Amino acid sequence: MSPRHEAPEDEPSAEPRLRIDSTNAPGIAHILRLHGEVDHGQRADLEEALGRAVKNGLPRLVVDLADLSFCDSTGLNALLSARLDALANSVRLILATPSPQVRRLLEITGADEVFTVRDSVLAALTEPTSMGTD
Repeated sequence: MSPRHEAPEDEPSAEPRLRIDSTNAPGIAHILRLHGEVDHGQRADLEEALGRAVKNGLPRLVVDLADLSFCDSTGLNALLSARLDALANSVRLILATPSPQVRRLLEITGADEVFTVRDSVLAALTEPTSMGTD
C-alpha cells in the first residue's frame, strides 16, 4: 500500500497572501497598509477594507502600497472603484509609496493620471484636503 498523500487544499499555501493593516491619523486620515499580493483571490478582502475605510468619516484615505509586491488588474479595479466611492463620499483617496511593480502598473494603464500618488505616507498625510485634481 502506498503512503497516503493529502489533497493540495490540505497543504499550506506557498502563495503569498494579502495582509491589510488599518490605522487612523485622528481627524486627518484612515491609512490602509497593503502587504503581499493582490489578485482575483484577494480582491473581495481589499474591496471590503477600502469600503469600510471610505465610510469611516475621515477626510482622506491613504493606501500605503510600499509592501505590495504584486497587483494585477483586479486589484487595480478595486482601487479604481474605491476612488469613485471616495469621491462620492467627499473623501480624498491618495496612493502612497507604490512598489516598483505597482508604479509600473499605474503608469502602463494611465491610472497614475487619475489617482493622487505620493512618495510617502507622510507626504500623503500632509496633502491639502481639497478635492481638486492634481
